[in-house]
Amino acid sequence: MHTVAVDLHAHTRFFHGRRELGDRFDPLGVRLLAEAAARRGLDGVATTNHDYYTPLSPAVNIETLPGIEITTDRGHVLVIGPDPPRETKPGALSPGEAVALAHDRDCAAIVAHPFRNSTVRELEDLPFDAIEVNGKHPRSQPLVEELAGERDLPLVGGSDAHYPFEVGRAYTVLETDADHLTPSAVVDAIRDGRVSARISRSPLDRFLRRGYRAIHNRKGVIDAIERPTPGVGKPPGEETPESSD
Repeated sequence: MHTVAVDLHAHTRFFHGRRELGDRFDPLGVRLLAEAAARRGLDGVATTNHDYYTPLSPAVNIETLPGIEITTDRGHVLVIGPDPPRETKPGALSPGEAVALAHDRDCAAIVAHPFRNSTVRELEDLPFDAIEVNGKHPRSQPLVEELAGERDLPLVGGSDAHYPFEVGRAYTVLETDADHLTPSAVVDAIRDGRVSARISRSPLDRFLRRGYRAIHNRKGVIDAIERPTPGVGKPPGEETPESSD
């Protein structure tokens, strides 16, 4: 067995909502992600764009892993593996359907940023493979660790990078006996629990963390498991309209 370090949550585009622009930018975006990951000393980075996956030419200096971030009706689910779905409609799938879709395609299903704009964490009976420690809100790590302990699930790390300099703010260390890092080797390590989440403590990351802290305070990221997640707007399934008399 040997260890490798992989960022399991990164995006190739720096904007959302205009698919045609993103499609033109993605080949450059994946190269920028790979270069940033290599500078961080990582062995791989997963491309997990929102609700679509486009196969891209692999980077020559680092392993780029297929993935997608599915927007379910209760929050985001990361799907990592050899054959993620090419496209999903935002909000069309339940978390359970997203997990089943991932497993049908030999991929791992991961609860993304469980304490930011999500109520996926409340679903105890779904066979998720792991829970994410998200690089944009590392202060939630103790809460995520508690949640993972309750669910008996391993922790993985992902930066949630939308810009190359964010890559590696959080990452996953996995044990593998594979000679070459492959999507299937990553899935096997996650399912076997041979993974752990790491947070970068570099001066740059501490600086970025202060900025994101202000952003997430406005978004209402929670600081206790008992409290609901305000998130951005009202995550479906979380709040019911107040009755008017």
